[in-house]
Order: sequence, then C-alpha cells, then structure tokens
Amino acid sequence: MTDTQTRRVAIVTGGSRGIGKDAAQRLAADGQAVVIAYAGNKTEADNTVAEITAAGGAAFALQADVADENAVAALFEAAEREFGGVDVVVHAAGVMVLGPVATFDLDALDRMHRTNIRGTFVVNQQAARRVRTGGAIINFSTTVTKLSLPTYAPYAATKGAVDAISLILAKELRGRDITVNAVAPGPTATALFLDGKDEETIDRMAKMNPLERLGTPGDISEVVSFLAGPARWINGQTIFANGGIA
Repeated sequence: MTDTQTRRVAIVTGGSRGIGKDAAQRLAADGQAVVIAYAGNKTEADNTVAEITAAGGAAFALQADVADENAVAALFEAAEREFGGVDVVVHAAGVMVLGPVATFDLDALDRMHRTNIRGTFVVNQQAARRVRTGGAIINFSTTVTKLSLPTYAPYAATKGAVDAISLILAKELRGRDITVNAVAPGPTATALFLDGKDEETIDRMAKMNPLERLGTPGDISEVVSFLAGPARWINGQTIFANGGIA
C-alpha cells in the first residue's frame, strides 16, 4: 500500500542494527512505512533505509536520544509530518552492561537505567499520546528476567521495569483499541549478545534451549510483525521468544 491514508506507519527505535533493524525491514516488507530512530550510527541507519527503499518500501531515519523527551517528541512529529501519523511503535533501543551486583559500577547502572527505563517510559509516553486507533506498542524485555543468570542482575532489573510499564500502559489505554506488549528474546545472535563472549560461552548458551541454537533477529521480528498487525487479541503480555529456554 502507498496511500498515506491507509498505510500503517511504524517507528522503530534502535532500528539501525540487530533486532531493531530486522524488525524495521520486516515491517516495511509487511507494507508499513517505517521511521528508524538511531542513537549515533548514521551510516548504519542510512544503510537500513537504503535497503528498505531498494526493496520498494518507504522509510527514513532520524537521530534521537530515546531518553530525551524533546527528541522523542520531534521523532513522532517527523513521522506524522512525513507519513501522516503513527500506528506502530517498536521500542528496540537498549543497552546491556553485565557484572556482579557486589562490584557493579553505579555510573554504568545509571547509564543503563537512562536508556532502558527512562527511554522506554519517554517513548511510551509519546506513543500513548499519539498512536492512532488500532495501533500497537511493542517494547523489548528479556528472557533473563526468568533465567536469573549471574552478572545479568543490573540489565534484568531494567527490563523488569519494561515489563511493568508495558502491562500497565495496556490497561491505561482502555477504550483506545491500542495494544501494548513486550517481547522477551532469549539468547539471539546479535552484536549486543555476542560482544565479549567466548565461543564456549556462546555454544553453551545456544544449547540451553530444546532447539539447541541461538535465536536469529528474524525469529524475533516475526513476533514483532505478528503483534504489529494481526494479533489484536494479544494485549498486556510479555511474549517470551526464546526457543523454549524457560
């Protein structure tokens, strides 16, 4: 669809790489116009836009700090100005720093909170104000909230907040016909997961689920596509996309 009155419009934060990039490409393939928000890597964001447009989709990229309410408001305004409105918000932007509670650097904790908690709140606040009837808000949690792996406490704590925001916002949007859900991936072959891990660790974690492999970004964007389109009766849920690991 190309009609701006009928085509759904999606904002994807963290859409320049990893799961966010794959989700942006999948939504574009589904016929949605896509706005990609990126933190700092303009080259990767522009490449993602180029790939989408080369495949016949509509997209543009805009830099935005997800924890900055003015930048996020400008992001939504740009989507409305270019494509006529916003129907879907996929909040995939996030950071992960690992370490044991006893020795964890509190500055790193504050940085992670700013992006993962405040960023989720700010993006969801604008989404709650602006997403059109029939829309969907999709946040990103993590399966680590169930696995309780050592060194993941600081990260899992931020994602526990994402779960809370998502499930409560779904109820606050009563009567608007807008769904709000969180997707909780298991170990997935992205730079966010792979960086800093040796082959033995990666192989061990890949074998933790009954399918005995890491997830792929495509596995996760398939769930995003479902929640962003046909899954109108799934609301206020955290969907664990992890191959059965937990």
